Amino acid sequence: MAKSGLPQNAWVLIADGEKALFLVNKGDHEDMNLTVLRKDEQENPKAGDWAANKPGRMNDTGVQQRSALDDTDWHELEKERFADDLAEHLYKQAHKNAFDKLVIVASRPVLSELRKAMHKEVESRIIHEVPKVLTNHPLDEVEDLLSRSLEEKAA
Repeated sequence: MAKSGLPQNAWVLIADGEKALFLVNKGDHEDMNLTVLRKDEQENPKAGDWAANKPGRMNDTGVQQRSALDDTDWHELEKERFADDLAEHLYKQAHKNAFDKLVIVASRPVLSELRKAMHKEVESRIIHEVPKVLTNHPLDEVEDLLSRSLEEKAA
């Protein structure tokens, strides 16, 4: 059997812009056994559902010239806010020494936002990052993918 490479009691955060799973490895280096610690979800309507009005217009220089203004993308802002909340939760848990090692599996935009918002205390505990969306995958598939990813990293 291949080594999983994930230390016992290491945390795994699986996130996209609307859902997050906090998992812990109850197994060991040889046999990963992820269990759910916490599940966070936020309702985030599509960008079109947020828009109440047509995009604004601005007068340009010149006679009867006007340009359209982009509407605020509230959907994307909510995803960023969700990532900021996840980073804050991780900081609080790290401060309590709830975990020593952390693996983050997230979509690229969420991973990027997490990196920006992450405290150094959490950053120092990250052992691996996987830029994938796995929030709706069963845990056995997550374990397989994570084992392969950790094995590739070690090679």
